[in-house]
Amino acid sequence: MINNTNNIDRLVFEDKEVILVGTAHVSSESARLAVQVIETEKPDTVCVELCESRYQTISQKELWRDMDIVKVIKEKKSFLLLSNLLLASLQKRIAKKFDIEPGEEMIKAIEAGKAVGASIHLADRDIHITLLKTWRVMGLWSKFKLLFQFLLSLGQIEDISEEDIEKMKQEDVLQSLLADVGKSLPVLKDILIDERDLYLTHRIRTAPGKKIVAIVGAGHVPGIKNNWNTDIEFEALKQIPPKGRASVVFKWLIPVAIMILIIVGFYQGGAHAGKDMITWWVLANGILAGLGAAIALAHPLTILSSILAAPLTSLNPMIAAGWVSGLVEAFSRKPKVRDFENLPEDILSIRGFWKNKVTRILLVVVFTNLGSSIGTFVAIPLMVKVL
Repeated sequence: MINNTNNIDRLVFEDKEVILVGTAHVSSESARLAVQVIETEKPDTVCVELCESRYQTISQKELWRDMDIVKVIKEKKSFLLLSNLLLASLQKRIAKKFDIEPGEEMIKAIEAGKAVGASIHLADRDIHITLLKTWRVMGLWSKFKLLFQFLLSLGQIEDISEEDIEKMKQEDVLQSLLADVGKSLPVLKDILIDERDLYLTHRIRTAPGKKIVAIVGAGHVPGIKNNWNTDIEFEALKQIPPKGRASVVFKWLIPVAIMILIIVGFYQGGAHAGKDMITWWVLANGILAGLGAAIALAHPLTILSSILAAPLTSLNPMIAAGWVSGLVEAFSRKPKVRDFENLPEDILSIRGFWKNKVTRILLVVVFTNLGSSIGTFVAIPLMVKVL
């Protein structure tokens, strides 16, 4: 007998009956409801709002041991991984406060599905595709605004009540965290919510079996219901669009403008003015990049490398100062096995992000790049004054 039917919808697609269950990802009540529905309905298939990588993360606790941090830096995925860890941290802290496992309703649903002989169907789009598409539409300032929003959220967990958890059933976790950034970038909602609504709808409709129980975050339920009878271009939802030509041009525009500015300085003001402009460029970029590395508590060699690299890397869009400092930090303070083992626990606090060698490397990359970027915009007016 199902006690609470408020978060349950019954849908029909062709010859399939679908029982759609809306949950909160950090709610023990949602976990109980998911199990109750599966045990009562005994479906052929249980669909869960997980992708393969997220399923591996919650089911294999030792997965972090296989991370290659140097490869992450070289593939330019530091910011992506750090944001993913911050998101995981928020969910884990909320779950820990209420003595549950993050994603418990999905874990329990999978266990209950297997117990009744149902097939398990992962219905969500790969989190890496979703986040990568998000980064592609976000500017540098929006990315760092998001980073600080994540960090600030870590200090607000103690204020969350059971009532707040119930409110979370009304929206997706990513959507709530990106609410402020989303006001200036409405396209984020398209990627994080609308596209995933379509993706989930297609995956649930095409799941094997005649009777299907689908466990999804309640924030996706309205979108799934609205799109239930819509024709969906599924392959398009899996594609990552190439970087726009405008963004590529803009990356080269600033370095070219800086070089032209320096040449003009030598031409109009002579060697003294040209040297002063180069000096301001080197100081502004180097000092602020070094300050960024220092804020991340980087190794002294890492701070020195960021100071030396930033004035040069800022003129080459193919290389970032943070990548140089991140690699130096990785080799200067190579993470040990215990750093990877402690990662799930260390990301539960702001102090842990700076303490753990893995996350500190990511912070070094991000804050060095931030310092170098600020240095570029600080240097330009100082160089212009020399003319």
